[in-house]
This record gives sequence, C-alpha cells and structure tokens, in this order.
Amino acid sequence: MGAECRYEVAQAAYIKLVLHALKHCCSPVGGLLVGRLSDDDASTVQIGDAIPLTHSQIGLLPSLELALIQVEEHFGAEGLNVVGYYQANERYDDTELGNAAKKIGDHIFRYFPRAALLLLDNKRLEELLKGKGRDLAVQLYTRDSSKGWRQAGLDGSSQLTIKEPSANVLLLDYVSSEKWHDIVDFDDHLDDISKCIFQT
Repeated sequence: MGAECRYEVAQAAYIKLVLHALKHCCSPVGGLLVGRLSDDDASTVQIGDAIPLTHSQIGLLPSLELALIQVEEHFGAEGLNVVGYYQANERYDDTELGNAAKKIGDHIFRYFPRAALLLLDNKRLEELLKGKGRDLAVQLYTRDSSKGWRQAGLDGSSQLTIKEPSANVLLLDYVSSEKWHDIVDFDDHLDDISKCIFQT
C-alpha cells in the first residue's frame, strides 16, 4: 500500500522534528506525526504537525500509551489522526531505523494503514546547516507487503514532499536563533507538567 501513497509534510511539522533532534543532539529522540488523508487526493497523506515525545527511552510503553491517548484526544477534535512516527538516532553515523520505531510504526499501522516513519538523516542535516544541501533532512519509510519497513524513494521516486518549499530557509533561521530551546517533548512535560507539548 505504501508504494502508491504520497506524503506531504507541512513546514511546521518538519521544522519541529528537526529542532527536537537538535535540542537533544546526544540522545535518541522520537515523536508522533499527526495529519489526515487529503480531501483532494485520497492517496496523499498530509502530515500537519509533529508532536515531540521523548529524548530518553524510545518505546517505553507506559509513557508512550499515555502520550498517544493525549495526542489522539487533542487532535481528534480537529479531525486529525496519528499518521506516523519520527525518530532521530543519537549517533551521527547511525542511519538505521531502530526496532522500537518499527514497533511503534506497526502499532500506528493497525489504526492508519498508510502510516509513515521519518528518520532524520544527520548527513543531509549537516549539509543543510553548512549551506551545501537543499534536500529534506529526513528519510521516509513505509510498510511493504511483507509487513516490514523499507526506505521509500530508493528507485528515484519522491514519495515525500514538503508543502512549503521555503521550509529549509526558515529552518536555518530558527537554528541561528536557537529556537530549539522552545521545543517541549512529553519527557519534559512529565518532569514539569506546566510545560505543554501542544505548543507551536
């Protein structure tokens, strides 16, 4: 099902997940992707927001379940669903999608069969920050017919696009002004409940 599906990520979601990774650059980070199927084209998943979850124990079941409930309640009222998960690995040279991300993706897939996994590509991000790259700093993974997760676009197709083409320009502006300090994830919220994960 993933092969014919396209994914359009909103600038806000893209920037938030990259800033989350930059805030905790020495830890693995993960979060949920929320969105909906396009009204115009049912084969396009519109990823409207990213909800930062963790910068410590990716896949810790009790906190993940609690976060999923809160995210579903908050965004369900807006007609949005959890449509995927994103992850950034703690090691620069780690380009593998971990087992925890795959299991979380499998869980989301049960409720949303066009689920996507996004993995931050540290090399692309580094090129972007140096002004040498223009590509999105994430890799798309979709579920294949053998119930495994595979990287999309290896055949040259572009299943992942950004809604606003100037997203990387805005991202660089946010990086230079250290906007990552404003990112709050669910771990931060559990440490201090006055910090809200549903901020923009």
